[in-house]
Amino acid sequence: MRRREFVIGVGLSSVTLARALIAYAQQRAMPLIGFLNVASADGYQPMVAAFRRGLQEMGYVEGQNVAIEYRWADGRTDRLSGLVAELVHHQVAVIAATSTPAALAAKAESTAIPIVFESGGDPLRLGLVASLSHPGGNVTGVTQLNAVVSPKRLELLHELLPSAGVMALLINPANPTLAEIEPNGALSSAPHLGVELHVLHASSERDTEEAFAKLGQLGAQGLVIGADAFFTSRTKLLAALAARYKVPAVYENRDFAAAGGLLSYGGMITDSYRLTGVYVGRILKGEKPAELPVQQGTKIELFINLKTAKALGIAVPLTLSGRADEVIE
Repeated sequence: MRRREFVIGVGLSSVTLARALIAYAQQRAMPLIGFLNVASADGYQPMVAAFRRGLQEMGYVEGQNVAIEYRWADGRTDRLSGLVAELVHHQVAVIAATSTPAALAAKAESTAIPIVFESGGDPLRLGLVASLSHPGGNVTGVTQLNAVVSPKRLELLHELLPSAGVMALLINPANPTLAEIEPNGALSSAPHLGVELHVLHASSERDTEEAFAKLGQLGAQGLVIGADAFFTSRTKLLAALAARYKVPAVYENRDFAAAGGLLSYGGMITDSYRLTGVYVGRILKGEKPAELPVQQGTKIELFINLKTAKALGIAVPLTLSGRADEVIE
């Protein structure tokens, strides 16, 4: 009996081992994607979900026929090169570099692994690609051009506050590329609006609170928040600070207005992430980044929080509310 139990036990162990080996082999056979972002996972769940939807459109489902290695820099650009090196070491088939700093770091570290970026900046000016229609290297991607519409955000805020003579622009100095692009556009348009524009810096939550506290000292009557992954992952904090300091503020995505911010104006970021997932899927199927043209987001969305406007004593003109994609009440 003991011998029989032993034989059965060995047989079962062999079956279990065989199944484990098959499962391991299947897992190893799955293509591996590297997902890299300069911010933290907090606040990016909708974007990650959109990325997965894009993959699914191409027939890839995480955990079933594709695996994803996630790397978040938690706002520290100095960590990005090391995180890219980790993904390279894991032999990922393609890197989804979401955010401008992540895209630049991935391009600097690898000329062999296909890279699909999602960026709010101009990929030509950033040096990510040589041509939008024919990228020609191992890099392609999706751009929302959110960084270059900051003058329009200032214009919208001025439309709501036509008598405001002093406003501020908040940028993240830890993201040097966007920190150079955004102020140039906004500062050049400010004189035409009759606005004195102050540029404030924040690369941590403490910096952000200090910047809001400084608005009163400057006499700033409105705030434009620059496009940046650090701010995107902290839209609730930004909206709460705007409410605490009673400052009319505008940011790029709907989440800001939904959390209580006055205005949101920018590209549809979740759709950009979905398109990034689609491009990653197409590359996994054999297409080359050099032959995939950079996709440009064409839809710019405007959201207005009327409850916040009322709390701030601002009357939203029909000419503006009529142009909004959504009025939040």
